[in-house]
Amino acid sequence: ILTILGNSAVLATAVKRSSLLKSPELLTVNLAVADIGMAISMYPLAIASAWNHAWLGGDASCIYYALMGFLFGVCSMMTLCAMAVIRFFVTNSSKSNSNKITKNTVCILITFIWLYSLFWAILPLVGWGYYGPEPFGISCTIAWSKFHNSSNGFSFILSMFLLCTVLPALTIVACYLGIAWKVHKAYQEIQNIDRIPNAAKLEKKLTLMAVLISVGFLSSWTPYAAASFWSIFNSSDSLQPIVTLLPCLFAKSSTAYNPFIYYIFSKTFRREIKQLQCCCGWQVHFFSTDNSAENPVSMMWSG
Repeated sequence: ILTILGNSAVLATAVKRSSLLKSPELLTVNLAVADIGMAISMYPLAIASAWNHAWLGGDASCIYYALMGFLFGVCSMMTLCAMAVIRFFVTNSSKSNSNKITKNTVCILITFIWLYSLFWAILPLVGWGYYGPEPFGISCTIAWSKFHNSSNGFSFILSMFLLCTVLPALTIVACYLGIAWKVHKAYQEIQNIDRIPNAAKLEKKLTLMAVLISVGFLSSWTPYAAASFWSIFNSSDSLQPIVTLLPCLFAKSSTAYNPFIYYIFSKTFRREIKQLQCCCGWQVHFFSTDNSAENPVSMMWSG
């Protein structure tokens, strides 16, 4: 519920401000699309299976669930990586060079991200790697347990870990460390804090927001990655079901954090949310069945 409501609000404000969106903000929209796509395509099946105490459906639904999870997971990771690289480029470039990041450039980048994610998600369907149920039996993912005795599966998981997890994560960390060093040196040159220009303060706030988004995502998925990597070299029976279940649930929570981070750090997003609340309040009164004479007044005030 938090994921759908929060990311729907992000998309609604993006549509409302479409003509005012800056090119890097399109990556934020793409991240919201990936999060809400994961929630809609996966979570209902997982919740129903949890109530059933077993996976609902057969192999086809299991493959579908795992495919969606892999697709949206890789898409989110690569989007965060692109956000970090663009922030690094903007922070370390002159204004004329930073303006070269146009909306068309970002749209091409987003298209590449989706194609790259789809490529990796399809590979297990064509024979490199496998999809299968989680050890606790109420969701599906890459069949980690098959990889410790399968050269085909092991080569896939090693390549996937390097190209879809380790390298993007290292890129994110390197970019934000570079930005932090750049900001630190710039602030050292300005002895008086009151003389720091508003543009620099805004840049610092945007960078902090991007860092928190990345930290939230990586922190949510790290326990799951660790448990999955353990399953490659050891039997799944060596871990208690609760030990495999909690990292999976924690990873799913990553889709709900971002709207709260936007709300805390973005005045524009807070203003748009309040306007959406006003519009929703107006609609509630408009569709009310009460036909008393006070209705027009209440509609006016809530509007």
